[in-house]
Order: sequence, then C-alpha cells, then structure tokens
Amino acid sequence: MRPIRRTEHDTRIEMMPLIDVVFLLLTFFIYAMVLMVRAEVLPVPLESYVSGTQAETRASISVTIAVDGNIYVGKTIVPIEQVATTVAQQHETSPDAVIYLVVEDGEAVVDRGPLLTGTWDQLRNAGLEIFLVGAPTEKSEAHAE
Repeated sequence: MRPIRRTEHDTRIEMMPLIDVVFLLLTFFIYAMVLMVRAEVLPVPLESYVSGTQAETRASISVTIAVDGNIYVGKTIVPIEQVATTVAQQHETSPDAVIYLVVEDGEAVVDRGPLLTGTWDQLRNAGLEIFLVGAPTEKSEAHAE
C-alpha cells in the first residue's frame, strides 16, 4: 500500500473578509444614525410658493391641514376649535419653536379654504407667529418682472 501524503500548509489570516465585515458594520451604523433623525411632521406633498425663503433649522410645531379635512398638530388630529389652545400649550413648553402651517397638496374631499383661514385666524388671535410651508419653485420670468 501506498502511504497517504498530506502536505501541511502554514496557517494564515485572511484580511479581506475582515475588511468587508468592518465596512459592512460601518455602513450599517451610518445608515442607522441617518434614520435616527426624528421628524414630528406628517409626510405630505406641499404647495409651492414663489415668495418663500429658506427655513432655518430650529425646533418646530407643525399644524397640517390634510386633504381629508383633518387638522393635525404634530401627528395628532385636533378639532379646529382647539387648534390655538393645543399649539399655545406646545409653544409654552418650547417657546423658541417656530409654528409652521402646512397645507397638503392634492385634490381635497372637503373645501379647505375655510379651514385654512379659520386656523390662521385662531393662531393669529392667540398672538402666535405663523409661517406657511411649501415646496421650492423655480422663479419664472413672469414673476421676475
């Protein structure tokens, strides 16, 4: 019988799989940090306004008038009669917060004109400064003249 020969190889550590795992973990933690940003507004398509300016990064209170006619303060549905008191209470807890009024873009089930003017009137009557939120637009030549 012929003896079986086994060659012994030197043990070595492969670095490529280790580097792949390190970059995979790094990518995971970068995406996890990006997704940890907390937003207290509803994801709605926005109207666009030509007269707008870029918003500063500050704490905010959002009042959203949705397509279905509901009014949200943050993510909570609030009746129109209680919008000013709810926003005022939130503004007392964080007085440096900016109040944004958001009108969702799209075909509405109800007429949102009275909701917008009523909400605006209540917030202004409570002495709160309100900013409208919209999507940026390209300034056309008609508006530039």
